[in-house]
Amino acid sequence: MARSLKKGPYVDEKLMKKVSTRASGAGAIKTWARASSIAPEFVGYTFAVHTGKNFEEVFVTEDMVGHRLGEFAPTTKFLRHGGKMQKEIEQQKKQAEIAAAQAAKAAPAAKK
Repeated sequence: MARSLKKGPYVDEKLMKKVSTRASGAGAIKTWARASSIAPEFVGYTFAVHTGKNFEEVFVTEDMVGHRLGEFAPTTKFLRHGGKMQKEIEQQKKQAEIAAAQAAKAAPAAKK
């Protein structure tokens, strides 16, 4: 459910204070406030957002204003959809890459 327009967006006070006292290019700002909305003042800063295990760096651009910090730091890691077919497809891709690399390596040698 969206926050009331009367209340305005939620921006963590400590985070806003850190942004106002820090220069734009002076490293990442560590934060655990994933629910904090991205304010226009945050544009150009890098935040280290906590994912539950480690910190993910997020560089804020103009397009991100209004979204939450947590949206840009996923807490789960997607491994892949598995199965026999997926393994075969990955092996074919790997063989195609090896063949392309060997062809590229052989082409300059043939010109000499």
